[in-house]
Amino acid sequence: MSVAVVTDSTAYLPSGVAAANGISVVPMRLAIGGESYDEGRGVTPEEVARALRDFVPVSTSRPSPAVFTQLYDALADAGHDAIVSVHISSQMSATLSSAQLAARDSRIPVTVIDSETIGMAMGFGVIAAAESAASGADAADVAATARRHTGASTTVFYVDTLEHLRRGGRIGRASALMGSALSIKPLLTVRDGHIEPLERVRTRNKALARLVQHAVDTVNDLEEHDDLDGIDVAVHHLDSRDRAEMLIEQLAEKLPAARRMLLVELGAAVGAHVGPGTLAVVVTPRFTGRTRIVGSSE
Repeated sequence: MSVAVVTDSTAYLPSGVAAANGISVVPMRLAIGGESYDEGRGVTPEEVARALRDFVPVSTSRPSPAVFTQLYDALADAGHDAIVSVHISSQMSATLSSAQLAARDSRIPVTVIDSETIGMAMGFGVIAAAESAASGADAADVAATARRHTGASTTVFYVDTLEHLRRGGRIGRASALMGSALSIKPLLTVRDGHIEPLERVRTRNKALARLVQHAVDTVNDLEEHDDLDGIDVAVHHLDSRDRAEMLIEQLAEKLPAARRMLLVELGAAVGAHVGPGTLAVVVTPRFTGRTRIVGSSE
């Protein structure tokens, strides 16, 4: 059986990794000042950050079911026997619903998975699923691999302001922090598909230090897994590359067990909701049996 793996652009897979691993990526839709784009085409994260700072209206929307139908048909035509389609948390976007609607009419079986997360916390799981598919696993095993890795991933992130999350309706349980947002630097996490408050600190420097410490604590907790085969780490940012590079350096020193450490700028669809200055650290375990990630050096 030949299993195809599909995801959406909010996985933020680094350039070349998706193609090298045979992963199909469906772009989210973005509107800036009345102009519409597919994420990753025609507009850069820097332009999104500039628009947000200038108070230009920025909004996002899910891909239509027709986009998924077209892709699923193309994968069937290419000779695949089944599809595993892994997507952004259904609590943050209706993308999953579009995939599910298209899956009902697909000529080949489609397993649609709610990753209950976003960014490389989803992306590393998608890569693991693609590796499983490439090894000849059936759709059930490929789906199980995706679920296990996304479910074991952790994301902790810092935002300069909660205002963008509030405007976009993605603030979730972190809304409890709004009243003191001017006097704190909030750290947030993704849990059960929701954005939730994690802790409050007083300065940006303390927030960045806590991002590193949370990653270290997460890795220590992962050691209880008997089949742990290292970890993958990603640092996301929007218009904050210098701080992101500093985080990478600190994490590399603190996490020698990391098999891979990626610096990945957030794209427009997520960046529009978290705002400029956002930093996030993703930790995903590798379990025994995974091969190396194709598409970039280890």
